[in-house]
Amino acid sequence: MSFQITALPEDFHEDPYPHYAALREDPVCRQPDGSLVLSHWADLDRVYRDTTRFISDKKAVFGPKYGVGTPLYEHHTTSLVFNDPPLHTRVRKVMTGALTPRALQRMEPGLIALVEQLLDDMEGRAEAELVMDFAGAIPIEVIGNLLDIPRDDRGPLRDWSLAILGALEPVLTPEEEAEGNQAVTDFMAFLRHIIEDRRRNPGDPETDVLTRLMREEGGEGLSETELYQNCIFILNAGHETTTNLIGNALELLDRDRETRARLIAEPGLMPGAVDEFLRLESPNQFGNRLTAEKVELHGVTIPAGTDLHLCIGAANRDPARFEAPDSLQPERKPNRHLAFAGGPHTCVGLTLARMEGRIAVERFLARFPDYEIAPGARRGRRVRFRGFAHLPARLS
Repeated sequence: MSFQITALPEDFHEDPYPHYAALREDPVCRQPDGSLVLSHWADLDRVYRDTTRFISDKKAVFGPKYGVGTPLYEHHTTSLVFNDPPLHTRVRKVMTGALTPRALQRMEPGLIALVEQLLDDMEGRAEAELVMDFAGAIPIEVIGNLLDIPRDDRGPLRDWSLAILGALEPVLTPEEEAEGNQAVTDFMAFLRHIIEDRRRNPGDPETDVLTRLMREEGGEGLSETELYQNCIFILNAGHETTTNLIGNALELLDRDRETRARLIAEPGLMPGAVDEFLRLESPNQFGNRLTAEKVELHGVTIPAGTDLHLCIGAANRDPARFEAPDSLQPERKPNRHLAFAGGPHTCVGLTLARMEGRIAVERFLARFPDYEIAPGARRGRRVRFRGFAHLPARLS
């Protein structure tokens, strides 16, 4: 199999799915560095559920990648997503408590108001940039509100997030690595003032995730480093993925006008459609695990300490799991896609992300039912994340 995650063909970023279809023919695809790419839905589901044999701790991988002690190493080895219990359990508990059904119900009117304001700002214009003007503006406000970050201070958050998450790509240029390290450093300095102020003036723990995290600090709870790095993680995690969900959905519906017309006529189909957007164009295309002991998959013996690349984008179109996997079917049931990973590491913000996607796409279609993606749309050209860097649209 010629699929190499560090040397992908030029056309991969525009349409990776033919490459994923070929990859599924080699379900345990060995890479030059000894790591493996897994692409079958059943294999990813097994790996996500088995936290004994397949662990999230990436110190052994990120040490050589970033250098032990660098800002990127400290961040990515301390944040929730690349950790196992007990740190994962403590931070996840804080997040789960802040995103209860009641808390989300309280958030919904504010989210609708935000979306409507963004649409008002676009009203009367012939063309809009759907990433900067719409998709990217929604999650930064929602997550900023969860941590109660002053609105006037949120300007740099998107660029820092892109630089830090971009450093997870399989291949990094020296410039990208330097930008990622600087972004972590700047983010830490930014948070220092906010955390010190919150120590003096705690917020309402029912609605303020930062205050909830600070309650876990000290003793057997979070260290200061864990507190800071997981604040960065929370601000980043809900940002790029939700931006990609909304942008990918609007581009999909530009290509599938029949489904767009159905969703406008039958808005009750939107929740199912959001899961189909997530399945077909997964915002996060790859996850990772490390084998904690020797395991066997498809007759291949995999040693302990092997880095596994979990190809979510391929698994979510696996014909062994999904009938007509390349088609957009809002009524698809069951739809056990892996866009939110699985097992104990299932994305804690999945209900919030679905709500953001549903409200954003539904309200956009109601306001601009005849929109068209304009020439000049440009993918972000990332391997791990799939979305648009630039998505111009004619609104009428």
